Amino acid sequence: DGFAWCEPTGLALNLMLQARDQRLIDCAAVRGCYEDENGLHRKMAAPVKRAMLIAGATASGKSQRALEIARENKGVIINADAMQVYRELAILTARPSAADEAVAPHRLYGHVPAAESYSVARWLADATAAMEAVWSAGRVPVVVGGTGLYFRALEEGLVAIPAIAPAIRERWRDEFLSKGSMHLHGVLEKLNQAEARRLNPGDGQRIVRALEVLEATGRSLEEWQEEAQLVAPMAGVAAQRILIEVPRAELYERAERRLDQMVATGALDEVKRLIALKLNPALPAMKAIGVPEFSAHLRGETSLAEALVSAKTATRHYIKRQLTWWRHQLPFWRDG
Repeated sequence: DGFAWCEPTGLALNLMLQARDQRLIDCAAVRGCYEDENGLHRKMAAPVKRAMLIAGATASGKSQRALEIARENKGVIINADAMQVYRELAILTARPSAADEAVAPHRLYGHVPAAESYSVARWLADATAAMEAVWSAGRVPVVVGGTGLYFRALEEGLVAIPAIAPAIRERWRDEFLSKGSMHLHGVLEKLNQAEARRLNPGDGQRIVRALEVLEATGRSLEEWQEEAQLVAPMAGVAAQRILIEVPRAELYERAERRLDQMVATGALDEVKRLIALKLNPALPAMKAIGVPEFSAHLRGETSLAEALVSAKTATRHYIKRQLTWWRHQLPFWRDG
């Protein structure tokens, strides 16, 4: 049943005799034991770790919901938004304010310079360390954000598949181009029926990946994924999952109002400071919504009104992609 037996001795035995009708007795102070309903002593289980996961599209109100939950549950808010990690983008990413941070502690906001490219693997390592620190302090992590890949990594881990030899990769790609996905699906079915059942016969890209992994490692992609889940940060954690759902038209309206407010509160100056760093335009921070559009305006290529229209259009497209991702990847999360 998962419990280890422990012998009542010394003070624990005396306590047992004094309080035989009690289920829980003070032997925990001596041996980490408790008395069950049959008078038998067992070791106490480790406390269950709890966490709150809150996802939602841009302008859905998830940050406010996280604040409420953190206040009610002695929580510490941990960022799961890929752009809010960048130090120089406080306004354009709607990073929590000083007033928000006074309500509850916040972690992983603005801790990465824009000159760096911040990967999912690096976020997962940082988030795992932050969550462990929160649990050690006897508090509850409240992970909130709009980057779906972060939540997937948190729950499923990152699959550490060894590098595939170029010759193996090229051979399966060549066979896909010459014979098609249906043929490759048949090959996969002969090699590993369970893996073939997981994949759509028309999904050539995933079938090729499954075949190259199977040949190179001798293990199916599903086996690698299951192994990663066993050591994922959320394994064994009692988590409540909340997806903030708002009608798309309302999200668009909120996001547009927020962009107008960002401009009014210094977004252009923020972009000016970022431009002054002369960073590689391929860096993630340089692609944040508002940066390319307002940079073009500051170079004199567009009017402010045109830049705002472009930024709002980019925001609508991003919201649409987020909603599609949530619908397919988080079908069992409840509406918060």
